[in-house]
Order: sequence, then C-alpha cells, then structure tokens
Amino acid sequence: MSSLLETAALLVTAAGLLSALAAWAGTRRPRLALQVLLDFLTAAGLLRLSHDLSWNGILVVAAVVAVRKIAMVGMVPSALPQARDGGSAGRGRATRTRSAR
Repeated sequence: MSSLLETAALLVTAAGLLSALAAWAGTRRPRLALQVLLDFLTAAGLLRLSHDLSWNGILVVAAVVAVRKIAMVGMVPSALPQARDGGSAGRGRATRTRSAR
C-alpha cells in the first residue's frame, strides 16, 4: 500500500508540472500556472501524508500551503493606478473660451 501511495504522489507531482506548463503555454498567465502547480503539489503532499503520518509530513504539507498563500498574495496586481508620462497633463480638462467683449 505504501508504494502505491508514493507512486500516486509522484504521478500527481508530474501531472502538476505538466498541467502548469500547459496552463502557462495556453494562457501566458504565470499566476494561473503557479496556482495549478501549487494545487497539485498540495494534493501530492496530502497523499504522502496519508502514507506517513508524522510531524515532518505535516510540516511539509503546511509549508506548501503557506507558500501557496504567500505566492498568490504576492502576485496580485497593484490596485493603485499607474502614473503615465508623455504629455497627458493637459488632456481631459475643459477649455476656457474667451468671452465676447
């Protein structure tokens, strides 16, 4: 039973790498590819944990989950608008018309 779980965890890890590459190649969105990879790595860690229930295994799975959370927060685009240069300072303003004298 243990070799079956180890093989399954290895296959899930390999499937995660291939799926992440396919997600990145198909969408060119690295955040999506990283999400896919980390989801598969979490699944592989849980498979390993079901075989070897130890503190070391629990810490490995917890580390993968923590990295997943931190990576997703770190890859969120900034909500602040970007400053643009290029002479657009006068655009969008109402123009003052000269009053008739």
